[in-house]
Amino acid sequence: MTLRLGDTAPDFQAQTTQGPIHFHQWLGDSWGILFSHPKDFTPVCTTELGYMAKLQPEFDKRNVKIIGLSADPVDKHSLWAKDIEETQGFMPHYPMIGDPDLAISQLYDMLPASASGDPSKRTAADNMTVRNVFVIGPDKKLKLILVYPMTTGRNFDEVLRVIDSMQMTAKHKVATPVNWKQGQDVIIAGSVSDEDAKKIYPQGWKAPKPYLRIVPQPK
Repeated sequence: MTLRLGDTAPDFQAQTTQGPIHFHQWLGDSWGILFSHPKDFTPVCTTELGYMAKLQPEFDKRNVKIIGLSADPVDKHSLWAKDIEETQGFMPHYPMIGDPDLAISQLYDMLPASASGDPSKRTAADNMTVRNVFVIGPDKKLKLILVYPMTTGRNFDEVLRVIDSMQMTAKHKVATPVNWKQGQDVIIAGSVSDEDAKKIYPQGWKAPKPYLRIVPQPK
């Protein structure tokens, strides 16, 4: 199954470091981030899991739940968490999914249906495509999909920035320009006519081109 933006995030049941979950029920009315790893005790992923633990209070403020996945059993995740805290200074307090049978990796189109084998004998290279970030909205739809190579650490500050943009644009009829950050100007959505825009923004807007209407970020 090929996943695209706007698709419903596949539901599943799984064992995690915080017990069994039913994914959609676990998400509830929150936003969610599911980020995956090819194997436990891999160096780049160790830094990523630690940084996500550091950022978790920021995601909590935004009503975003974090959950990790690695193609190894849950008991190995718990041991790995100790290394993460020792080397990165932050212990993951979000759940980590065990996916030794690769069922969720295949459900989310990160591995082909033919992938199989003893997880202890599968290398990180065997699972190298299990390097995705999925952002899921409260409607359970996929809002963002990022795929990284094993040798490049993910930029979770960027994921936080994108969530700020998506949460704002879900409430207001605006879009965010290149490299936008909190507090900067935004663009009136193309779906809003000038007539309607005048009602929303009676103070007017800057328009270097008719289709590029710039206003301060809505509060």
